Amino acid sequence: MSQTALITARQLAARLEDRDLAVIDCRFDLARPQWGREAYAGARIPHALYAHLDHDLSGKPSCATGRHPLPPIEEMAARLGGWGIERQVQVVAYDQSSGAYAARLWWLLRWLGHARVAVLDGGLAAWQQEKLPLDTTPLSDAQPDSQAPMHPGRPARRFDPRPDPEMVVTTSELEGLIASGPLARGDAVLVDARSADRFAGRNETIDAVAGHIPGARNHPFTDNLDAAGRFLDRGSLRERFAKTLEGVPPDAAIFMCGSGVTACHDLLAMEVAGLKEARLYAGSWSEWIRDPKRPIDTGTA
Repeated sequence: MSQTALITARQLAARLEDRDLAVIDCRFDLARPQWGREAYAGARIPHALYAHLDHDLSGKPSCATGRHPLPPIEEMAARLGGWGIERQVQVVAYDQSSGAYAARLWWLLRWLGHARVAVLDGGLAAWQQEKLPLDTTPLSDAQPDSQAPMHPGRPARRFDPRPDPEMVVTTSELEGLIASGPLARGDAVLVDARSADRFAGRNETIDAVAGHIPGARNHPFTDNLDAAGRFLDRGSLRERFAKTLEGVPPDAAIFMCGSGVTACHDLLAMEVAGLKEARLYAGSWSEWIRDPKRPIDTGTA
């Protein structure tokens, strides 16, 4: 059975010996970029491979891009194939708990035409709460982290990317939408997944400029989760997004954040809620502020 949004720890545990299953550890910490890889080396879900946000799930940033630009398509396809992923493979992505980083891989695969991908609800924390086994086998110093330990008998495969350009909004497109298009008319909406204080420009510790894009609405990705760090149910998510979208249809919503990562969490939550076809402004705030001529705003929306 194909999982295309969320999977529970127990559901994943029941499928671990499936050779058409790829489990990808996406643990990461913006303040400590090597932490996730070190944590993976210490303990991981059996057969999981490691994906580093900066190196595996993003392209190289430049003076014109945000902090986590989309990876080049052919490079990402080669990486996915190296992880043993092709069309019939079910991918499960997990991180430490919330899904903030795992959702990035979920969205990348969906963008490249691979629907069989789900995020482990509650992440590794949920796995541990269920007292499910961890692999603590030491990794060889000579063995690349992202290549160990692959499921026995599942070699590298060919991943055929089929990118959907309609899922992505570029900065130039967004400028046009703001100037004279549906965003200006109120027929579309720009939603920012950052925390309320960063959105308001009160507590910016990551990017060089504080604030948000004028007209954007704030929907912090943490609002998609319950107290245990798991996604809210479909009805609760629909109710919360209804307040944010204010009557704008899901396919007219564009999601952003600081660098195009946690916006994917909002997009995953929209999927769980049955609200489909929203788009990602991949460059997000860190790309928008590259040009000081672009307008910014502060305060609450």
